[in-house]
Amino acid sequence: MKLQFRYSLQKYSFWVVILSFSLASCKSLNISNPGPLAELPPSNSNVNVPLEIPKSTLDRIFNSQIPVNLIDEENMEFGSGIEGSLLLKRKGTITYTSLDSQIIEMKMPLEVKGELGLKRGGLGNLFKGKVPIDETFAPVVRLNPQINPDWTLSVDNFELVELGGNLTLDVLGMEVDLSQMMERQIKSWAEENLNGDRKLVNLKPMIDLAWQQAGKAFTVDWDGNSKVFSIQPQAVKLKEFFGKNDSYNVWLGMDGKINTHPVGAAPSRAYPLPNLTPNSQSENELEIELPFEISYEELDQLLGENLNGRSFRADKNTIMTLDQLKSQPFGELLAITCDFVAERENGEDLEGSFFVVGKPAYDSETHSLYFDDINFKVLSDDSKAKLGVAMKKRKIIRQIEKRAVFPVGGLLEDSIGGIQERLGLSTPIADLKVDDLEIEPAGFYPTKNGLSVYMKAKGEIAVDWK
Repeated sequence: MKLQFRYSLQKYSFWVVILSFSLASCKSLNISNPGPLAELPPSNSNVNVPLEIPKSTLDRIFNSQIPVNLIDEENMEFGSGIEGSLLLKRKGTITYTSLDSQIIEMKMPLEVKGELGLKRGGLGNLFKGKVPIDETFAPVVRLNPQINPDWTLSVDNFELVELGGNLTLDVLGMEVDLSQMMERQIKSWAEENLNGDRKLVNLKPMIDLAWQQAGKAFTVDWDGNSKVFSIQPQAVKLKEFFGKNDSYNVWLGMDGKINTHPVGAAPSRAYPLPNLTPNSQSENELEIELPFEISYEELDQLLGENLNGRSFRADKNTIMTLDQLKSQPFGELLAITCDFVAERENGEDLEGSFFVVGKPAYDSETHSLYFDDINFKVLSDDSKAKLGVAMKKRKIIRQIEKRAVFPVGGLLEDSIGGIQERLGLSTPIADLKVDDLEIEPAGFYPTKNGLSVYMKAKGEIAVDWK
């Protein structure tokens, strides 16, 4: 009798432990306290392009931007009672060689034309003839070209290395050496036009023209849900230096904020570019975060297409069917309520509702949306249903994890075209395009009205120099 009672007590204690564990598991999810909604992080963009401008392209820039006529003066005084007119102009192609990362040595073929004579007064009244000047020479100069924060180009550390020609003339029987005079004129012109404060070329109009093309708002379609985005630059960064084969290296980067606009209300112009700041990043990369929102109605439809009325085996004796799936926020998690029917071969059927919570995640290998950290609570007045389902909780969670998987690869592929087209750029010296672009979800944030999905586009910038 004692033995039988002891056996019954042990058997009863075993089921008490199981029941206590199961009920504790059910109560571990407090559906009355979801916690605050997740704060949406800012959506950002980052692009960095390490440009290596070939020597041929830079040669063309120098020859197109440096003016043809350098000096054009009348009644100039050359000393020793000699005066005249002088036209100094480029003749031929400017070439350069880099000496280090900042200094280049440039050879500028020049032509000097004009005429010289004695000043009026004294002998000048007797000899009124003028001696024509028509000479060529090729001075070699060293300088440091630099791009300033305000997008202008200036030259620092100008040095005349050699004049590159002999400018000795016979003026009325007198030998006049114009070399020193020409050196003075070149240095004087350089001091006036090539000092660090003098802006030779304003690159801003050209940059703004290119940015108006690349920075305009663009539309991306995601499963028929069109969104308009624009990039608001926060910082534009630059580092420039000369490298191997006399190439000119420019590390150009931009950090920006992504703004979302309703379709039909996009800004007509690109946001203005700020001044330049130093850049230390050498990688070629493009990253843009685009926030989309799936309404809970749309999510319910997606869930219903995959799970409503679908049955799965919870164990060898129980088949469970889900229906009426509805989604809602649960703090930083996503909650799904649904009805269930558990058909048991060795007992009566159980009915009730689930309150399931999980964290949306993305599998980059299968390009699928799934739910992680799943937990649930049984909502039912039937204690048998609570106990029966609670005892199969782990198996049910595994089945939900297995079936709540939604392929989204096709949607991502459809999004790539609009981004690639908008971020392409054509300039007078090069064409830029996005290569190896990949898009995948980078974050999920349940909000009051829907599930906000941050799509991250990553790629590189390819450059075709003209």
